Amino acid sequence: MSASPEPSTVKRALASHAAVGLIAGALLYLICLTGTAAVFYAELQRIEQPDAPEMAHVAPQSVQRAVEAVLASEKPTTEHLYVHLPAHDLPRTTITTDNQAVHVNADGTLAGPEEIAWSDFLVALHYALNVPGIVGVAVVGALGAMILTLAISGVVAHPRIFRDAFRLRARDPGGIGLADWHNRLSVWTLPFSIAIALTGAIIGLGSLTAYGLANVYHDGDVEAVYAPIFGQEGEEDMSPGPVPNVARALDYMQAHYPAVTPTYVFVHEPMTQGQAVQIWAKHPRRLIFAEYYHFDARGAFQGTSGLSDGETGKQFAASLYDLHFGTFGGLTVKLAYVLFGAALTAICATGIYIWLGKRRRRGHDEPRLYKAWDAVVWGSPLVLVLTLVMRLALGNAVPFVPVFWIGFALIVAMALLPFAPERFRRWLLGLLGMACGAAVLLAI
Repeated sequence: MSASPEPSTVKRALASHAAVGLIAGALLYLICLTGTAAVFYAELQRIEQPDAPEMAHVAPQSVQRAVEAVLASEKPTTEHLYVHLPAHDLPRTTITTDNQAVHVNADGTLAGPEEIAWSDFLVALHYALNVPGIVGVAVVGALGAMILTLAISGVVAHPRIFRDAFRLRARDPGGIGLADWHNRLSVWTLPFSIAIALTGAIIGLGSLTAYGLANVYHDGDVEAVYAPIFGQEGEEDMSPGPVPNVARALDYMQAHYPAVTPTYVFVHEPMTQGQAVQIWAKHPRRLIFAEYYHFDARGAFQGTSGLSDGETGKQFAASLYDLHFGTFGGLTVKLAYVLFGAALTAICATGIYIWLGKRRRRGHDEPRLYKAWDAVVWGSPLVLVLTLVMRLALGNAVPFVPVFWIGFALIVAMALLPFAPERFRRWLLGLLGMACGAAVLLAI
């Protein structure tokens, strides 16, 4: 008969099992936290670079003048050129290529480089955990599927959850009050949680599926997988060509589609014979992020991709992004997304606290794990705000990715030191408050 494992071995194995659960919970929490902050991506850009020129509208000829100036400065040449047109939440004209990003004045002259590295870092942290390639996007997609599973299983596991939707008991040492808040927030935000988790999972895991299909059927060409939805690019011809006539395309949009709002101009393979112009336009009272309007290099209209009036699958795919990121309905919808996103973040935080409390009541008292979770809940926003403080104080060149992850790892490592849990939490909260104050002072 085999001997039973030593109690110390069992204890270490259980602690390791709990640590793995803590890591998964930390990633879920981080995705929810950064997603909530990224709702104000446009507004954060204006805070990060407040002196960039702003305008409510820009004339087609001004856009043309700016495109010509940027293409004349490209060394090496670019394969893509994007013009962000003024929008209500970001009234700026910006041109981005493979080599540079510049702001544009209302008259079409170039105003200087775009410097929004922190805002882009925040979105990349949410979108792919700063992991390059398809891996990070796939991991975040899997986490979205996990949130969806937790939301649905939580309802099934608590048959009284809707009947007790507004029942809150006092906080007590047994954790009942915390569990009530966790359950109530879960009920109040259930439609939002399902919508966000489902769209996030589809976006992330859909990218992984597209990557797999591209490697199996299209020799690694991911664009060929998406072509049935978003349209296919024209025949490639890399021989030299003229400057694309963007102004004529924009004039056509004003004359023939006055009810839509152009948001981007996208030039494929500029300055080649195979180049093409694409205008993305937002449709009023629609969830689709845009309809694609296709033009040739001379600005002659070629047709649309059908994202607004094509097959149901196309319209569904085009609606995922605005529904996930809350970029429809203006400031009211953004504020609602922040409120519900903060609630979802709190659900992730309290869920782990409840789990750790149950383990303690079963005899597994692990103060280090409690402190490690405090490090996640309060340390991750602390380091995130500190990176913003560094951006506002030191400039756009701060290496935000290593600063964030090294700082986050150091705070989690400090949880292993012999601090009392209450003292460690107060220390984190105090530093977070000071960091937020510094960020506000630097931003105003």
